[in-house]
Amino acid sequence: MRNDHSRYAPVGPTIDNLSQAIYIVNRHAKTAPNPKFLYQLKHDAIKRLLREGKAKKVGLHFSQNPKLSQQQSDVLIVCGNYSFHIPPAKTDFEDLPHLGKLDNAVRNPKASLSLTQAKKLLISYTGLTDTPNQQEKKKANYQKPVFKKLGESYF
Repeated sequence: MRNDHSRYAPVGPTIDNLSQAIYIVNRHAKTAPNPKFLYQLKHDAIKRLLREGKAKKVGLHFSQNPKLSQQQSDVLIVCGNYSFHIPPAKTDFEDLPHLGKLDNAVRNPKASLSLTQAKKLLISYTGLTDTPNQQEKKKANYQKPVFKKLGESYF
């Protein structure tokens, strides 16, 4: 009889599951109502992977969604079987080759982690803490309006 509890075992930080977690967090951040924490988690995890030599900067791509300028470049990062983009540092323009336009035919593989698992893994890996977002703070401070009858004082 085989005991298969590996699905429920806590996930440890390997290059493969860290890159999957970054992929999941990044995918959810694109549609999240408040993506700031998810993008920060992605960025911090990638920075640590780069420092540890587990990820590599490959080059620069033209951004698909430039902000105020006509052209903007992002750094292409490869980690395991996945690739990501992060904003460039000034030195990246000097050190990395420019790869031109992003090839839309290149896709990341499917990931099998849930968003909750991915966040837990990246939080434990980076040490970043999840702070309540602004909407939750606003809800806590919200007071219902008090309506008085016509002619009554509000004080």
